[in-house]
Parts: sequence; structure tokens; C-alpha cells
Amino acid sequence: MISLAGHRTLITGGSRGIGRAAAILFAEAGSDVAFNYQCREKAALEVKEAVEAKGRRCLIRQADLSRKEEADALVKAVVEAWGGIDVLVNNHGIWTSLEMGAGDVKAWKEIMEVNLDGVFYVTDAVVPLLKAQKGGSIINVGSTAGIRGEAHHSHYAATKGALNALTKSWSSELAPFGIRVNCVAPGWVETDMCTEVFADAAYRESVRQSIPLKRIPPPEDIAGPILFLASNLARHITGAIINVNGGSVLCG
Repeated sequence: MISLAGHRTLITGGSRGIGRAAAILFAEAGSDVAFNYQCREKAALEVKEAVEAKGRRCLIRQADLSRKEEADALVKAVVEAWGGIDVLVNNHGIWTSLEMGAGDVKAWKEIMEVNLDGVFYVTDAVVPLLKAQKGGSIINVGSTAGIRGEAHHSHYAATKGALNALTKSWSSELAPFGIRVNCVAPGWVETDMCTEVFADAAYRESVRQSIPLKRIPPPEDIAGPILFLASNLARHITGAIINVNGGSVLCG
């Protein structure tokens, strides 16, 4: 029922986790998929192979999106290859720890540059393309941390809270151009980002028990709502924060 045939989708951070799942699902829906990776070339090539196995074109590029010139080059590469972009999924990001009062300025600046500056750089480069073609869709991947906060990860929560504000601001600003902007906010997900904390079986079980649906979802459970927001089924949805967390957080 969902078809993105003829679409060109750019997913940031597509070599693993939610980005990987989204890349493959978008290809199943008929979209060509481009994505960047930072250091996991082997994993990126495996995703490329999976996308092409679905009969779709795939473009991959190594890029550190915290650097504006590399973000611009990524967008330029997609445009040169395919003539444009129809869907942008801002998925990339890092999750680190920060103890307030410890003076860890490095951790603060790093996460701001990756999680927030990188989203701005890529989106700012893509928006003129979407305006020119009078339409498109932008989906930001946020987090429940941006809604309720997260102790010892306040800098991460701050970047995700900022994504919520950007989603709402951009949706109003870009609606006159036919551009929809939405956000999917996952809770806990079985990804590489959580491997270390989930190595503690007792902690993992406590997380599972804290979720009303009593399950920690795979990345595919987040990719589905992202695909929905990119499709015509969501053509009257913009400025929305969709929580995908098994009922853990019931506000947006």
C-alpha cells in the first residue's frame, strides 16, 4: 500500500541501527536510497548490497556531518547522481555520558556538533532543492530523551529536544512550499548504541519491564513509522512528534 516508487531518499547515518533498517525498508517501498557513514565502511557496503538486492539504486559516501563542507558535499553528490532529493531522514547521532559539574566541555561540544549542527547543515542544503521542486518530506529522528530529559545524558537530551523545536518551526516555515517536516521519537531500541548498557542482563530486563508493551523493539519498528511519514498516507501530517516507545512516554 505504501509506495515510494520514483523517490530519492537521503538517510543520514545509514550503515547501522535505525538508519540501516530504514534504508532497506525504503528500498522495499520502491525508493532509491543514499546514505552516509562515518567509519563503518564494511557495514555500509552491506547495506548498499541489501538495497540494490531490492532493485533500487544506492549511493553511499563517507562523511562527517559535523563539518559543513562534508554535509554539503554529501547532498551535492546525491544531486549530481540522481538530479534531486525527495525525502530527507535526519537519523545520524551519538549518545554519550555527561556528568554535570565535571567540566566536560569536550563531550558537550562534540554531541552538539554531531547531533544538532549536522542536522542543520544537511537540512539547510536540502531545503532549496525541495523548494525548487515544490514539495518533499523531512523526517527527524529524535528521542524520548528530548521529551522527558535523561539524567547523565543531559547534552543528548538537549539535542533531541532541539530537534522537536526544529521540527515544529520548520514545519510552519516550509509548509507553503509543500514540504512536510515531522519527527519520530524512539525510546529504547536494540541497536549498537545500546550494546554496552544492555550487556548487563539485569539492567536490560529492568528496561524491558519499564515499557508498557514489555518489549525492546528492533530498529525495523522505528523504520516503519519513518516510512509512513514519508509516504502519501501522511500527506496531511506535518509538525508532528510521533512517539515510538511502547507506551513509555505519553506526551510530545
